[in-house]
Amino acid sequence: MTQFLFTLAPQLNLKMALSTFVKIGGITNLSDARYCSGMYVDLLGFSLEEDSPKFVSPTQFSEITGWIAGTELVGEFETDDLQTIQAKLEKYPNITWIEHRRLAPLLSLQDQGKKLIYKADIQEIIHIEPELAAKLKANGVLLHLTSDHKKLQENELETVKKISSEIDVILGTGLTQYNVKELIQDLNLKGIALEGGEEIKPGLKDFDELAEILEVLEVED
Repeated sequence: MTQFLFTLAPQLNLKMALSTFVKIGGITNLSDARYCSGMYVDLLGFSLEEDSPKFVSPTQFSEITGWIAGTELVGEFETDDLQTIQAKLEKYPNITWIEHRRLAPLLSLQDQGKKLIYKADIQEIIHIEPELAAKLKANGVLLHLTSDHKKLQENELETVKKISSEIDVILGTGLTQYNVKELIQDLNLKGIALEGGEEIKPGLKDFDELAEILEVLEVED
């Protein structure tokens, strides 16, 4: 198992880019943040709900984001209402995106100047994708699709392909280094969503799966 050791020294000035839009969610440590920023991912997501196992406090958020640059930041929510979200955002500067599993509070944030991501399980939208697509498209919302299945079923693939023909979709499930490029092309995806992990100890991180997928997507710049 490959392990990467990171220090707080500046990242090597190597020019690289990724071939598709990439969001890394559930960031809890500097190792993930610096690695992903160095790989030029588009978005880094932080859970801002206290009951989440990946909750990041305002102090932790400041400590982590103070060492990265060039990557936009996402506040991730599951159940918080509009008022709670607005109060929390005052403690988390530089958040430019909001992701939520509930559409109503998400759409209420449109006039706050934030870009929006609606996170939903594929099985939940199979029978409502035309109505959902129309609503998200009208409001400029990016759709982040998930599933409990490690390998997407045929009806899930069909649903993703259908809805991605109408709106921008990032897929957060069923991805491996072997199928990621094929899925992006075949399903007409805007991009993908991956999850950060936990540090083995400060500065020491096992990046195997995440790194393998990002390295497949890496292109010369």
